[in-house]
Amino acid sequence: MSQYRSDFLSALESRGFIKHVTHPAELDAYCASGNPVAYIGYDATADSLHVGHLVQIMMLRHLQRCGGKPIVLIGGGTTKVGDPTDKEKQRPLLTDEQIAANMEGIKKAFQPFLKFGDGPSDAIMVNNDDWLGQLGYLKLLREVGVHFTINTMTKQETVARRLTNEQPYTFLEFNYLIMQSYDFLELFRRHGCRLQLGGSDQWGNIVGGVDLIHKAEGGDAYGLTTNLITTASGSKMGKTAGGAVWLNADRKSPYEYWQFWRNTEDADVGRFLRLFTDLSMPEIEELEALEGAEINQAKVALANAATTLLHGEEAARESERAASAVFGEGSTDEALPTANVDASEFDSGLLVAAAFTLAGLTKSNGEARRLIKQGAARINDEKVSDENATLTRSDLGDGDAVKLSAGKKRHALLKVG
Repeated sequence: MSQYRSDFLSALESRGFIKHVTHPAELDAYCASGNPVAYIGYDATADSLHVGHLVQIMMLRHLQRCGGKPIVLIGGGTTKVGDPTDKEKQRPLLTDEQIAANMEGIKKAFQPFLKFGDGPSDAIMVNNDDWLGQLGYLKLLREVGVHFTINTMTKQETVARRLTNEQPYTFLEFNYLIMQSYDFLELFRRHGCRLQLGGSDQWGNIVGGVDLIHKAEGGDAYGLTTNLITTASGSKMGKTAGGAVWLNADRKSPYEYWQFWRNTEDADVGRFLRLFTDLSMPEIEELEALEGAEINQAKVALANAATTLLHGEEAARESERAASAVFGEGSTDEALPTANVDASEFDSGLLVAAAFTLAGLTKSNGEARRLIKQGAARINDEKVSDENATLTRSDLGDGDAVKLSAGKKRHALLKVG
């Protein structure tokens, strides 16, 4: 039985989201009171979010489903500084143009998960540059800086580690805690927001905001963090040999996204079903009880549910059908990641190594040659042994496409067009 009586915290607890809470009893009462308001901040350091951000997005989704109001804060202002948390050196500074472009890409990730609008439980999206960009330095020092002590700020893990190791920690980065805390204060004032959610690496920044609201406004505010998600084998969530698993379809196709979840390690299936799907707890408990070869049914259910949330049910069905064709029948399918090449490439003979690079299965022709040498490269399900082999029109099927496979799990189409 849950220690919480509010629907929101009970849901988070049963699904394994919660690591730290600042004031458990008070927060529970706030969440049970009707229409709790909570936010999570995302700096615009790339033009898409990735699977590593998904656990936070799912918390906002649960909040809205339980009657709360989610606030998505895009850090147009804080990105100009760069979050130093858990970093050994300063992040590269982005231009205003880069930040603006990244913000537009990031906004797309939230549409499938949250309902935006003007209603009491509709999500809203804000940009902290709207207030940070207008905040004068003297005002920041007098109204905000007075509530922070150097003693406390230098005890933060990232700061302490950098100082101990005699690594540079710039005054610019030192201000990040104050800026994020001020975000919480502004959302408290503007929208009545009293809860900040985040990963456990943000605990110090979140507590800073809770304290600032209490000192500056005499208000009650709360913080809740999740564990940083790693796989059973210890790797960082959302990182693969092919790079980050992006949420935007133009960065990672629905099929590739589906395949990422289908390839979940056996020991992670139940945990990921809880964290990353809307499936009910009875459904999840039934799926995680499967053993042996039947665990693959649970992996398919995870892939379908996660892909449906982001890309829609039809994309999930197409991805499952494509995977079944690839792994079950050895045929090609349009739902696979596809790269287009000019017909003349095949007329003159396209190096297989170059084809793998064009299709995005390798980063260079040299890497592709090593793949061939290892016996892990296939063309139309036939093993390639010659590092200098070429593709011609005779290798194209009826759809003017050739299927490339790197190992057993990564596939793509190279198509004339």
